[in-house]
Formats: sequence, C-alpha cells, structure tokens
Amino acid sequence: MAPVLWTMADMMHATGGESLCGGDSCLFEGVSIDSRTISSKDIFVAVRGATHDGHAFIPQVTASSVKGLVVDRRMVGGDDIASFKKAGICCVAVKDTIRALGDMAAFHRQRFQIPVVAITGSNGKTSTKEMTASVLAQKYKTLKTTGNLNNEFGVPLTLLRLDGSHQAAVVEMGMNHPGEIRRLSEICQPDVGIITNIAPAHLEGLGSLENVMAAKGELIENIKESGVVILNGDDPCGLRLGATANRRVVYFGQGKDADFRGIAIENDIEADISTNGFGTRFTLVFPSGSIPAKIQIKIPVPGQFMVSNALAAAAAGYLAGVSAQEIRAGIKAFSPVHGRMDVRKSRRGFFIIDDSYNANPGSMEAAIKTLVSLKGAQKAVLAAGDMRELGPDSERLHEGIGRVAAQSGVDLLFLTGEFAPAVKKGAVSQGMAGDRVIIGEKPDLAAKLLETLSPGDWVLVKGSRSVGMETVVQLLSETDITT
Repeated sequence: MAPVLWTMADMMHATGGESLCGGDSCLFEGVSIDSRTISSKDIFVAVRGATHDGHAFIPQVTASSVKGLVVDRRMVGGDDIASFKKAGICCVAVKDTIRALGDMAAFHRQRFQIPVVAITGSNGKTSTKEMTASVLAQKYKTLKTTGNLNNEFGVPLTLLRLDGSHQAAVVEMGMNHPGEIRRLSEICQPDVGIITNIAPAHLEGLGSLENVMAAKGELIENIKESGVVILNGDDPCGLRLGATANRRVVYFGQGKDADFRGIAIENDIEADISTNGFGTRFTLVFPSGSIPAKIQIKIPVPGQFMVSNALAAAAAGYLAGVSAQEIRAGIKAFSPVHGRMDVRKSRRGFFIIDDSYNANPGSMEAAIKTLVSLKGAQKAVLAAGDMRELGPDSERLHEGIGRVAAQSGVDLLFLTGEFAPAVKKGAVSQGMAGDRVIIGEKPDLAAKLLETLSPGDWVLVKGSRSVGMETVVQLLSETDITT
C-alpha cells in the first residue's frame, strides 16, 4: 500500500506554521522525530524533550538527504535558513514543535474514515489495548500502539503510521498530569473511548482520586458526537463518569446491570501444568437481544481482573461489528505483554508471575489476589518494589499493600525500596510474623528467593517501572528459568 504523501501545504495547514523555505514541489512519505531511524523521504520534526533537543540533530538528518523539517522558529537563524535553501530543504517554522507533531497526527488521522478506539485508565490499559486490537484484527486490518508509545510523543507517532490499508486503530493513552488526556484525545478524535478503571495512581501530579477521575474523564470530551464511551460498571468512578457523560455510554462488568457482563469466572490451569497452560475462563453475556446471548471465553492469562479487560475489548469489538465468534477468537489469541502477568515455570518447579512493568495500589492488589488464587497448597511469595508517584499518601498506601498481602494469604514478603518498611508495617499489623518479611537490595532478594522457593511455589514480582523489578526476574531467569 502506497503511503499517503505530505506536501508543504499539508505541513503548513496541519501546524499553522510559516514556510521558511521550499515550495509545493516537496513531497514526503512520513514523519519522524528520531535522527537514528529517519528515512530520507520523511519529514523531521525537531521536538524538544526532557533530555534531547531535536534541533541539535538537524545537521545529521540533512546530511542524510532528509529534505523536510519542522522547527521551532526561535531555534533557527538566517544562516540556517540560507543553508536549508541551498540544500533544497523544505522547512516550516512553528512556535512549539511538540504541539506541531500532535497537530500533524490529528491532520493525518482525519484523512482516514476508520474507527479509532482510544483507551485510558489507571490499570489494565495495555492489556485492554492488546485484547481490543486482537479482537478487531479478526475482521479488520488494525493499527495499534506499540511498546509504551502512549504519551505526547507516542500517540502522534502511532497515528502517523496510518496508511490506506488500515481499517481500524487502537490507541493507548497514558497521563500523569491534568490536561494530558484532553490533548491526546483531541489528537485521536476517537469513535470509541474506553476507561478501564479509576484508581490511586499519579497522585503526585494529580493530588487525589477525584482529580484522577477528572483527568481520565477528559477522554469523553473528544469522542465524536456519534461515538461511544465504554466504562467500568463495577467501578464507582466509572458510574459517576457515565452519569454525566454527553456521549452514549456502554458499561462492562460483573454486575447485573452491565451491558457486557462476565459471569462464572474461574482460573483455568491445564492438567499438564508444565506447558504453562494458565488462563481464566468466564461466560460473556451480551446486551439484551443479541444473538448469541452469551459465549464461553478463555483468556490465556491468569487473573480474574483480566476479565474486565476482556469485557472492555469485547464491547469495543461488538460496537465495531465484530461477531461473537471473532470476539472469542480475538481474546483467545491475546498474548500478555512482557512484564505484565507473564507466567513462567522454573527448572526447580516454582512459578514466577512477572508483573514487573509497573505498579500502583489497584494493580498491586489485583495481582496479589491472582497470586493467592493460583498457589493452591503451596507458598505464595510477593517480591515487591516501591509504587512511585503517589505523593504525600505514599507511606499510607504502601502500608495498605502490606495489609492486603497479609489478609489475602501471602506467605512471604521480599521487599526493596524506600517504602519497604511501610509495607512490612502493614503486613505485621495484620498478623504476619516479622521474620516472614525480608527487606534488601534486588540482587540479595533474588538470591534469597532461590534459596526459599520450592517446587510448586508461586512468586509475584512487581513494582513501578522506575524501580526496575525486572532485575529480579532477570536474575532468577539467568539462574533457573527455562526459556
């Protein structure tokens, strides 16, 4: 499929910028912000990030035959413009190159009359995005967010990958401050918006759960008037957002009033557990009047909280005209993202749940409950690092995780980080013996875990991204995990 081309007029119309040099004869095939991977047929947008300024790489990209530039007007002088003209470069100047990147993505999105699903929420965004894309892909060629490209750079770069072959798009949107979801959804112009749930996360930048709800709710503002918002009917904040939404609302959940309901939920572990045949089974009940009325679903990942993600994905697929059988096939084809409820079995016969990619109180509690539900008569061990960006409530919320772990039946805690003592305090307050809580650095914890775990035991490894709990998984893997 041939790319949708960009002209100088497109660049100026999209960004509202001014032409410094070049004319209508300029044609480009794509947009990039990375001097290392840019094609000579791309436009280079010189964004200014936290650690790098794209303007510093302009000489490098122009030397590699790139002929299109979007720059900050304050960052180029007369000599620069003269050299651009001499090299036959088309250059547009703007006030803010990050905003220009988003504006170009919004312009590009408008070129395609395809359904766009935008997904945000405190927990489960990535899994829901992957499931939704897998469901839609059963019927449509679907573009999806890759990796962690869910911010002011990643969302535009995802949409700028759209070409004439795509029939649907699924875009993940993250945030840590007010206004971010508003801007990202403004760029996406979604037909369908999904808010997975609202939980204490990014409190350092948002201050309260109420503010988190308001920030996530910004998504609803930019859903198309004919569009739909899909909300969690089991979440009080989801119900509150739905009550004030000015768009059609569809609910998913386990309650009897949910439009897409999950019932008869159970863990599913194959008899030959050595095959890592872990999953979750449930019955999906469709809205009244649907044919079929319900179907059996298997998610190839453990954790009853994954049912919520699957229900949201099913709702998006149903609204896009995907059949019940295709929805089932799409959820069955879902693969967990690395570091998110990724289960492995060691040579010694114990199991690791690698959920090290990120953590907040809601996701931590859900993962702990999954750990305990899988352990059977064996030990359940939590290896946890700090949950970051919780602000003044950090100590209290970490204590709460300790209480949840003790109350849920976790047998041992292996903790690292600034708030490890707070987690221990919470666990001990609920009756866990102090000698069942080990605090230390990650390499020491990994070594002690290998000494402690027996065949059939389960260990959950989890913490915020910046804490690097994947180190513990890697140390265990290098020592003891089959690949």
